[in-house]
Amino acid sequence: MRALILLGLVGFAAQLVDGSLGMAYGVTSTTLLLAVGTNPAAASATVHLAEIGTTLASGISHWRFGNIDWKVVGKVGIPGAAGAFAGATFLSSLSTEAAAPVMSIILLTLGAYVLVRFTVSGLPRGNLGKPLRKRFLAPLGLLAGFVDSTGGGGWGPIGTPAILASGRLAPRKVIGSIDASEFLVAIAASAGFLLGIGSENIDPAWVAVLLLGGVVAAPIAAWLVRHIPPRILGSAVGGLIVLTNVRTLLRSDWIGASGGVQAAVYIAIALIWAGAIAYSFREYRRDRVHESVEAVESAEPVHQGAAAQGPTRSA
Repeated sequence: MRALILLGLVGFAAQLVDGSLGMAYGVTSTTLLLAVGTNPAAASATVHLAEIGTTLASGISHWRFGNIDWKVVGKVGIPGAAGAFAGATFLSSLSTEAAAPVMSIILLTLGAYVLVRFTVSGLPRGNLGKPLRKRFLAPLGLLAGFVDSTGGGGWGPIGTPAILASGRLAPRKVIGSIDASEFLVAIAASAGFLLGIGSENIDPAWVAVLLLGGVVAAPIAAWLVRHIPPRILGSAVGGLIVLTNVRTLLRSDWIGASGGVQAAVYIAIALIWAGAIAYSFREYRRDRVHESVEAVESAEPVHQGAAAQGPTRSA
């Protein structure tokens, strides 16, 4: 019972992060399932089955808050579904011994990307209004969908930064569109896993509690995306994913590091992680001050012009 409650809380926290950043539900949830010894294919299948419900709830919530561009959803979601089905089939064909380190490496890479991306750059800005072309979105969706299935996550960490970097869509619409299109990816990946490994290795209770936690968090996340500092949250989540998957790799047969080596690596990562969060917080506060100064300076000419004209007299 305690394990189910913990999974429900993980599902809640993962969806809160995913709905706010447009990424990390699958990466966070799969990382935990691997940490407790779940079969890699079964872990990814469990998460994707739960994501059918969480992405639907998240998509509806983002739609109600006006955070979705439906043209982007179609152009990136359909190729993403094809890539997810192919990735699920590929992962199902690997042995557990081979799949676990491979998945941990993918998750570690994605976690490091999230950590560096948000710590160093935050959310990129650009010229809005230009349409996103299918020749850009289709290959992006295909790649992100494949990685998402094989790594137990990756749709958001690949799709969200790529579209944000184009500068053609407002950040909140990027996040909402990626979350909504992930519904198609989750269905395709789940179908691929059910065909590849069947349902005997998937615990319905685990799927249910992950789903419940995510559904509860979805509307909160859709609201938070307008208010939460994504730079700080991205640094925090990225560091957690890196630390957890490094732990899995150090304990694997591939490396088999001693206790002393593991402790040294954990301390080093923790220090880097803490530094990244502190830096993100400092940069966030500096950006807020800079934006406030710009707002005041842009308003001064208007006030000065009004003062120069003097008070109007009634006839």
